Amino acid sequence: MVKVEERGGERLGELFVGLADGVVPEADGCVEVVPPDPAYPGLEAVLEFTAHAVVVTARSAATVAGRAIDAYGGAVAPDVLRWLAGPGGWIDAHDVLLLGHGTGAGTGGDGDGSAPGLPELGDDVRHPRLDVARDLRLDVRAHGDERGVVALGTGLGGRREVSIQLHAGVAPGRGAGLSLLRDALDLVPAGAPVFACVSPGNARSLRCFLRAGFVPLGAEVLLRPAGP
Repeated sequence: MVKVEERGGERLGELFVGLADGVVPEADGCVEVVPPDPAYPGLEAVLEFTAHAVVVTARSAATVAGRAIDAYGGAVAPDVLRWLAGPGGWIDAHDVLLLGHGTGAGTGGDGDGSAPGLPELGDDVRHPRLDVARDLRLDVRAHGDERGVVALGTGLGGRREVSIQLHAGVAPGRGAGLSLLRDALDLVPAGAPVFACVSPGNARSLRCFLRAGFVPLGAEVLLRPAGP
């Protein structure tokens, strides 16, 4: 029997606050149905945890229950994701959801974004990584140097998110990615939670985040259903 539970709009923010404090959803086989975050019109998601799933959708809990979606991988089955997104809807990658913490080292612990080692880039700077961040997050700050770019912003549920990308031609595997990520964490107040989403197939990037102290919490797929 599939267990579906309808939750209110405040649940998404509460979920990430809890995750930041080390509280993960109970492994109860439940599929939670949560309404979309009004701060991100049209953006929906499926989050996976151990024996627990959270479906962020405009569809009703009864409709989701009618699909007999389970919390053991069923919520991210291709047919389910395509049903949630609808014909012509956008489906992002299936990412590992990670949690790390700021160090504030580059700002004297203030985390005000003025770390001298990682200059802030103007809003007119274009880069594929920054374009994605600006499309999916609010209040995006871009930083970078000769190694690559960093995007810091506010994602679904009000969570702070970080993403990085090395410039083409920068040799991977020589520590550039890890040093760039550590400099990015210097931009975040010491001890403050920061989330990241990394494709499991991008093993080099995943190892980099793990070495920087991030821990895996679950997985996530973002969706943007097509309009009427």
